[in-house]
Amino acid sequence: MVEALFWICAALLVYTQLGYAVLLAALARLLNPQPTSRGSDPLTLPRVSLIVAAYAEEDVIAAKVANAQALDYGGDLEIIVACDGSPDATAQRAREAAADLVLELPRGGKVRTQDQAVERARGEIVAFGDANALWAPDALAELVAPFADPAVGYVCGHVRFVNAEGTNQEGLYWRYEMALRSLESRLSSVTGGNGAIYATRRADYLVVDPVMGHDLSFPFNMVKRGRRAVYAPAARATEKMVPTIEGEFARKRRMMSHAWPIVFRGGLLSPRGYPPLYALMIFSHRILRYAAPFLHLAALALNLALLGDGPFYAVTLGLQLALLAAAATPVRARILLIARYYVLTNASIALGLVDWLRHGTAAHWSPPEGTR
Repeated sequence: MVEALFWICAALLVYTQLGYAVLLAALARLLNPQPTSRGSDPLTLPRVSLIVAAYAEEDVIAAKVANAQALDYGGDLEIIVACDGSPDATAQRAREAAADLVLELPRGGKVRTQDQAVERARGEIVAFGDANALWAPDALAELVAPFADPAVGYVCGHVRFVNAEGTNQEGLYWRYEMALRSLESRLSSVTGGNGAIYATRRADYLVVDPVMGHDLSFPFNMVKRGRRAVYAPAARATEKMVPTIEGEFARKRRMMSHAWPIVFRGGLLSPRGYPPLYALMIFSHRILRYAAPFLHLAALALNLALLGDGPFYAVTLGLQLALLAAAATPVRARILLIARYYVLTNASIALGLVDWLRHGTAAHWSPPEGTR
């Protein structure tokens, strides 16, 4: 039994980190799904409200508004900056930059700030972007194009994380994540989004618990409501990432304290409303990914119990300990940094659960250090 459990844990870890991507690629090749339809008539471009929820963003908000004003959309664009009780000059800088609407709201968290901005928005499509995320000139047009398909309720774009210096390996991970997202979108719907660049129909906008961010809660809830949640890779944005792996660990730990309520209370675990293929995606990309740190701990404990069963288990234990040793090594070699990033990312998942269980999750947020 111990041996069987060890191999089950090992197989699940290999599947969720590598095998799932292979499965998606094989299914895409076998099924050859048709791309999401796109609109091309400029006369039919919907009115868009681009909403930026901002807290303490006085250093970057003017550049964000200017970036939005420079977008090559062709349709009616409304720029809304919604200040979540900002203690600085964010609202003043946004007005000086000529945002169409600046809301000064009491501190309530990003989600409630977005909710109130949507209530004031005039657009048929409501798009969202982080204050430090700069969009390519054609990003909005590419983001809106999939809504020509009436089945589409949510679209997320492609964000590229930039960092000239530092140790963070988020860019490597994110490129892999974008490849998975592209395959999921082709086959069914994405299982997660990002805050840098995404949009939904105003009629499909979901009011969720303020501790449950849009990135994870919107896609699967759209699918449960009969809509598609798709990825538009040509809708490009760049965002400055946290410089260090340790800083990224802290950011992910905070994010996971928001994700776990969605898993257990927000409906992600309930299969009701999921098409079969999408249910497999949720299990593979979300449930198993979040279970990974616990599978690692179980595999390590089971491996220790199996040491007397032959030299092979000494090798597997050595590999697990080597990963931990590589993660703890202070040398800045790329392979060692990747090991540290992997270990700390999994630790952030587990500790995010501990944080939520111990003291809940606050709806408020502050910009991560080094990202502005």
